Amino acid sequence: MLGIFIMALAYVFSQFSRAFLAVLKPVLTSELGMTSVDLAYASGAWFMAFALFQFPVGILLDTIGPRRTAGYIFMIFAGGGMFLFAYASSPLMIIIATALIGIGCSPALMAPFYIFVRNYDAAKLATLTSVFIAVGTLGNIGSSEPLAAAIELWGWRDTAKAVGVVVLLISVGIFATLKDPKNVESVDQGGGYLTLFKIKALWPIFPIILGGYMVAAGLRGSWIGPFYEEIFGYDTLEIGRATLYMSIAIALGTLFFGPLDRIFKTRKWVVMAGNVIVLATCVSMAIALPTDPFWAIIAFVVIGFFGASYAVQMAHGKAFVPAHLTGRGVTLLNFCSIGGAGIFQWLSGPVVEAYAIEGVPEAQYEALFIFYAVLVAIAIFAYSFAKDAKP
Repeated sequence: MLGIFIMALAYVFSQFSRAFLAVLKPVLTSELGMTSVDLAYASGAWFMAFALFQFPVGILLDTIGPRRTAGYIFMIFAGGGMFLFAYASSPLMIIIATALIGIGCSPALMAPFYIFVRNYDAAKLATLTSVFIAVGTLGNIGSSEPLAAAIELWGWRDTAKAVGVVVLLISVGIFATLKDPKNVESVDQGGGYLTLFKIKALWPIFPIILGGYMVAAGLRGSWIGPFYEEIFGYDTLEIGRATLYMSIAIALGTLFFGPLDRIFKTRKWVVMAGNVIVLATCVSMAIALPTDPFWAIIAFVVIGFFGASYAVQMAHGKAFVPAHLTGRGVTLLNFCSIGGAGIFQWLSGPVVEAYAIEGVPEAQYEALFIFYAVLVAIAIFAYSFAKDAKP
C-alpha cells in the first residue's frame, strides 16, 4: 500500500499541473506576454501530450508493469518539464514545458488503476478509483489559493523549481516502493488496440468519456482565471480563492460519485445524471452570465461537482475490456477522457477569440458556454444508446 500512496502523490502533482495555469495567468501575462488564448493552448498541450502517451503507457503496463512504467516516465518528463517551465522565457517554452509535464503524468493514474483491476474485486473498481482520484484532487486544491500565496511569497519561478524537486523525490519513491501485480496473465493472447475498437459495446461509451470531463477540466484548467479577471477584475489571490472553491467541488464530487454505481446498481444512469446537470448549468451560463461573482462561483462549483463522474465512466468502459488487455483498455479509455479535454481545450481558445468584443468580455464567455453545452448534449445523446454494466 505504500507504493499506492506514493503513486497518489504523483497523481496529486498530475492534478496540480493540469490546473495551475489558471492561477499563473496574471504573472505569465505580465512577464512573458501570455494571452488567455496562449493559456488555453498551453493547457491543451498538457492534455494532448498526456492523452497521446496513453498508448505507449498501455503497452508498457501490459509488458514491463506499472513500477518501471510510472517511475521512468514521471522522473524524466514530469521532472524535466517542471524545470523547463521554471526557466521559460516565452509562451512557446511554457507550451513545450506543459506538454512534457503532461507526458510525465500520463501513468500517474493508469499505473494504480491497473493494479486495482488486477488485485481487487471488480465491483469495487469505481469506489477505489474515486477515492484515489479524490486524494489526487488535493493537487487541484494546491494549485488554487495555496499556489497563489506561494507565488506572492517566492515568485513563480522559484515555486516551480521547488515543485520540480518534489517531483524527482516522488519518482525515487515509486522505484523504491511500488510493486507490480503478481497475477498478470500472459500478454500473448492476441489482440491490441484494434481489438478494443471492435468491441461494439464501447462505441457509445467513448463519446461520454470524451465529453464527460471536458467542461470541468477546461474551466478549472484555463478559463476560470481569465473569466474572473476580465469579468470581475480579480487579482491573483482572488482568482486563487475562486479556483479553490471549484477544486474542492471536484474533490467532493469524485467521492460522491464513487459508490453510487453500487448503491443504485447502475453505472450508465449515474453518469447520465451528472452530465445532464452539467449541461443544464452550461445552458444557463450561455443564456446569461451571472452579474454577481457569488452566483458565478456557484455555477463553477456545480459543474465541478457533477462533472466528476470520471471513475464511474471508466468502470463502465472497463467492464467490456478483456482481462489480458487491461493496460491497453484502461489507457484507451483514459486517452478519450484526457484527449477530449485537450482537443476541446484547444478549440475553446479560437471560440473565445472569435467572439471577443472590445469592452464586452461577457460575449466571449457566453460563446464558450454555448460551445460546451453543444458538445455535452451530443455526448449525452450518443451515450443514451450504451449498454449498462452493473457492478
